[in-house]
Amino acid sequence: MSQAAERYALALFQTAQKHQVTAEVEEDLREVKKVFATTPELYQLMISPKLSSEKRINLINELFKQGNQYVINTIQLIAERKRLDEIGELVDAYIALSNEAQGIQDAKVYSTRPLTEEERASISTVFSQKVGKQALRIENIIDPSLLGGLRLQIGNRIYDSSVSTKLARLQRQLIG
Repeated sequence: MSQAAERYALALFQTAQKHQVTAEVEEDLREVKKVFATTPELYQLMISPKLSSEKRINLINELFKQGNQYVINTIQLIAERKRLDEIGELVDAYIALSNEAQGIQDAKVYSTRPLTEEERASISTVFSQKVGKQALRIENIIDPSLLGGLRLQIGNRIYDSSVSTKLARLQRQLIG
């Protein structure tokens, strides 16, 4: 992660904290990242040197006009400084700061079916203690190839109790 992205994220986080809008800013930043990830042609247009600064700022204002003003100002600033290619890193750095302040960690839970709220809460309670956090923010990803059970990824840690992994382990033991 670039130092510039971290500095922008820290400045934005401190501003958001001061004005008590950290959650709103995080939500908007996640949306910005999703917009750029799902529309690569828009992202390419935004970072194109052919697009004038004025048009780029107008485009940012139009695209994100419903967003938080601090987010819009930050995007405009990094666009003016030709650092829009670091928007993803900025979002990740902001989320890390926000999570740290709240005692939360992001987690991906792979399952064969959508998790119920009770299952999410139970997983959050059990595994947040294992990683020393107060709670987990769970993203549930459906993966039928697991056959059953769960695979949980928290940062670079993976907890795997899927049936497919257990079968693969058993197969290795039987084959030798």
